[in-house]
Amino acid sequence: MTYQPKAEFLRVMIERGYMKDCTDLEHLDKAFAAGVVPAYIGFDCTAPSLHVGSLLQIMMLRWLQKTGHKPIVLMGGGTTKVGDPSGKDESRKMLDLAGIEANKQGIFSVFDKYMSFGDGPSDAVMMDNADWLDKLNYIDFLRDYGPHFTVNRMLTFDSVKLRLEREQPLTFLEFNYMLLQAYDFLELHRRVGCQLQLGGSDQWGNIINGIELGRRVEQATLFGITTPLITTADGAKMGKSADGAIWLNADMRSPYEFWQFWRNTMDADVGRFLRLFTELPLDECARLEALEGQEINEAKKILATEITTLCHGTDAAAQAEEAARVTFEQGALSEDLPTVTLSSEDVGEGISIGALFVKAGLAKSGKDAKRLIGENGAKLDDNPIDDPRMMLTASDFASPRKLSAGKKRHALAKMD
Repeated sequence: MTYQPKAEFLRVMIERGYMKDCTDLEHLDKAFAAGVVPAYIGFDCTAPSLHVGSLLQIMMLRWLQKTGHKPIVLMGGGTTKVGDPSGKDESRKMLDLAGIEANKQGIFSVFDKYMSFGDGPSDAVMMDNADWLDKLNYIDFLRDYGPHFTVNRMLTFDSVKLRLEREQPLTFLEFNYMLLQAYDFLELHRRVGCQLQLGGSDQWGNIINGIELGRRVEQATLFGITTPLITTADGAKMGKSADGAIWLNADMRSPYEFWQFWRNTMDADVGRFLRLFTELPLDECARLEALEGQEINEAKKILATEITTLCHGTDAAAQAEEAARVTFEQGALSEDLPTVTLSSEDVGEGISIGALFVKAGLAKSGKDAKRLIGENGAKLDDNPIDDPRMMLTASDFASPRKLSAGKKRHALAKMD
């Protein structure tokens, strides 16, 4: 990338590692110099929360607002009914309207922590593409916008090509998705003057479609920026852990578990994650990245606390850090550990240790718990468990019991 932009937002995107591709960096830089640039990212409502795989895009919108420009959070109330085939091996499960609306509300609660919403020039706004997609007349839409797309070109996009190469079905419903996303960009330009779409690298083809549609229909000059695919140093995709997705909503993944996920970052990822997921100055990121040996663990704690503060607030981050310190440095119990509360029905005449680990989220199944115990990775109150048939009765929960899966995943179990 030879052109060096003057706009603060674009410099941040490049210097901190957010930008993979940009459609026309020099002219986009001029647009930023001319005034407030509204930019959007779309999020389909497929779950009641986003997970850390979406955190890169959320941070981009946050930086957009911090540098004086306007974030548009586009909820896919309409496109969720279709399903984006990008990066998917199979069709998405269809949700009913009530499920989509509930998911939309859960997702909004994430964004409310990262940016300020309102009516000002750089205040964030949340919009829903159902507001225009639900009202489309199918024949009119095809007549007005279908001629701007060729099947020949659509078949070259990765979202389509990969599915077909794997000989996996791609429904006509999903094939329509790229037309609808392109139309979203056009509609946002008409309604709120949106000039820029941000998205992951798998969205490049969809973004280009929107830019070209805007140019052909409205003679609009629109732009796109994509982010690199974020994987960990061992090649794993961001957003998952041994016990499932790392959700951004506290009711789906506790602040302690969220903090612990980042504390467990691999040494080689610390600097990159500090630049992408925190707002620490670049020189401080470089200093922390250069630490070696045991000192790198202090950098990981800072990383975890900074990210948890943005997502869950200062108090929750401090409590998570303290819970970890008490648990790991003092070997004691902390009430801020993830807790499973058992009813008398759960325990009955006795509950197996495997079932307890499953209920606590430390094992995916009884088979997984048995494997964990067989590999000497399970502990009860810091004592190794060697019998997968071990049973616990209600009297065994007179006080909370600490469960451990490996060295870094812990939970408390107590009776209601």
